[in-house]
Amino acid sequence: MEKRRTVLVTGGCGFIGANFIHLVNRTRPDWRVVNLDLLTYAGNLSNLEALAEGDRYRFVKGDIADAELVNELFAGERIDTVVHFAAESHVDRSIIGPAEFIRTNIFGTFTLLEAARKAWLDGASDIADPQFLHVSTDEVFGSLGENGYFTETTAYDPRSPYSASKASSDHLASAYFHTYGLPVLITNCSNNYGPYQFPEKLIPLIFNNSRQGRELPVYGDGKNVRDWLYVADHCQAIVEVLEKGETGKTYNIGGNNEKTNIEVVTLICDMLDEKLGKLSGGGDRRSLIRFVTDRLGHDRRYAIDSTRLKEEIGWQPSVTFEQGIGMTIDWYFANQQWLDTVIDGSYQEYYNRMYR
Repeated sequence: MEKRRTVLVTGGCGFIGANFIHLVNRTRPDWRVVNLDLLTYAGNLSNLEALAEGDRYRFVKGDIADAELVNELFAGERIDTVVHFAAESHVDRSIIGPAEFIRTNIFGTFTLLEAARKAWLDGASDIADPQFLHVSTDEVFGSLGENGYFTETTAYDPRSPYSASKASSDHLASAYFHTYGLPVLITNCSNNYGPYQFPEKLIPLIFNNSRQGRELPVYGDGKNVRDWLYVADHCQAIVEVLEKGETGKTYNIGGNNEKTNIEVVTLICDMLDEKLGKLSGGGDRRSLIRFVTDRLGHDRRYAIDSTRLKEEIGWQPSVTFEQGIGMTIDWYFANQQWLDTVIDGSYQEYYNRMYR
């Protein structure tokens, strides 16, 4: 019998958080979701406009670093599960302005952990079998050589302010398990892609520029390698870790789809050539590729070993990269208005009217 849950999802209006809430809404009818999101630039209420507030879903605009608000939610909603997505997540932004990454990713995580500790471990608490799942990234492990994979025991070696802030939050979550006995689970995932991804990230950026015939910037020589994970597979893995995972453990979630950046870019170019035809001058979209100065501290290769997740929980990715990129491109074509409003910023006008 599935456990009835009241789940605090942080950052639920973002890319992965919104996909997770949609999955839970479809597949876990006994779960109630409380979505806490500050609605910064990457949080978009329209990602969840199909969900009506009621017995199964509530949206709260707020900051994970606001201790008073977070404590009120734990008490008032009787939260028994946390799935913590909320984070500043773009490496380039962290290089330009690291302060917000430190505040949100470290202090925000600390605030949530403290609220959970007070709500669940107090002697008077009657919350049964609580869980705090902290969602993190493979970037905390640094850069791999040409061979090998990140495992759950790989030493941390973050190279950017973003990955350093996520590494710090991972260590905080682990420390709260070891010090206080807080029921923590940690997941470290590879590069996600799919519906609702903010267009500063590689795949939606290349899609949008390609459809408009604009230049396609590629860092360095384009041979940096990432393991690509379709977002629906990632969200399913999180659900299964909640239901089957062992408290205190870390689980790596990977897609088994290693691709260089230039492979990803050329594949999108070829797919759009097929769907839209050649450019107005007759050339193909590969001609739009421009190699630009490499990102500072750009890690060369990431690759995830998800053996623990497969052997202990039974999860493995169900979507190949070719399938996933096809579904993603189809989604962006079907939702071009969503993409346009995100790019021009008008999506923010909607919730600015509702939540001032």
